[in-house]
Order: sequence, then structure tokens, then C-alpha cells
Amino acid sequence: MPKGYWVAHVDVHDAEAYERYKAANAAPFAEYGARFLVRGGDQQVREGQARRRTVVIEFPSIEAALACYDSPAYQAARALRDPVSEGDLVIVAGYEG
Repeated sequence: MPKGYWVAHVDVHDAEAYERYKAANAAPFAEYGARFLVRGGDQQVREGQARRRTVVIEFPSIEAALACYDSPAYQAARALRDPVSEGDLVIVAGYEG
């Protein structure tokens, strides 16, 4: 069964308020087995355009990744994030090749 990944590119407009989102997403991420692989580190855009922050989160399965996003706890955290940031999020199955 392939792992699932969230790949997000985010511009944060209010860092203090964004910290509340990060605190609120901790419980659903723990519940669904999330593990941060990339969490806003230094980045160099070599092609195209990107937002200021890149985040990659690994889940034990694509099903867990989707269930976490759809969970009431994550949606409550998302409600804290949406007014203070803009972003793109893709949930993708890992490659088992």
C-alpha cells in the first residue's frame, strides 16, 4: 500500500495567527500518523514560480492522508489558516515502483 503525501506551497500573511493553525493541526496529524518531511525550510526556485513556504507531510497511506484532510479536527484547524494565508495543496499517493 503506497504512502500518502500532502505537498503544500503557502504564503503566510500573519505569522502569529498561523502559529495557532499549527497548534490546532497537531492533534489530527498525530491521529492519522503524519510525519513532516519538509516544513518551510530554505528553498531555491529553479524553474517556474513557488510560494514562500513549502511543506511535505508523509502519511502511512493515501487513505490516511485523505481522511486527515477531511476530518472535522483538521477542517477546524484549516479555518484558522485560511484567513491568514494563501496556498496550494496536493494530496498524492507515493510511488512504489
